[in-house]
Amino acid sequence: MKFKEILKLTWLPVVGASLCCLSSIVIVLFGLGTVSFGASLADTLYGGNKWLFRGFGVVLLMLSIFFYYRGKGVCTLDQAKKRRNEIINTILISLIVGALGYIFFLYVVVHYAGVWLGLWA
Repeated sequence: MKFKEILKLTWLPVVGASLCCLSSIVIVLFGLGTVSFGASLADTLYGGNKWLFRGFGVVLLMLSIFFYYRGKGVCTLDQAKKRRNEIINTILISLIVGALGYIFFLYVVVHYAGVWLGLWA
C-alpha cells in the first residue's frame, strides 16, 4: 500500500476527530463569532466531549477502509478471507497513521492556529 493511499484513507478521519477545536477556529476565521465565543466553544467541545469526537474519527476511519476495499472489489466474506493479511495490515497501518496524524494535526497545527488567532494561550 502506498503512502498516498494511506493519506487518502486517513485525512478525513483525522479532520473529523479534530473538529472539537477546529470548529472554533473556523468560526473565528470566517467572522461568524468572536474570539471569546470561539475559546469557550473549544473549551466546551474539547473538555467534555473529546471522546465523542475521537470515536467519530474512528468510525470515519472504519468507513473509509470499508469503502476503500469495496472499491477494490472485495465485496464478499470469501474475498475478504482471501485478502485477510492485506486487510489486517491496512487496518493497522491506518490506525497508526491516523493516530499520529490526529496528534500532529490537533496538538500542533490546530493549537498554533488557535494561539495565532488568540483563542487560547
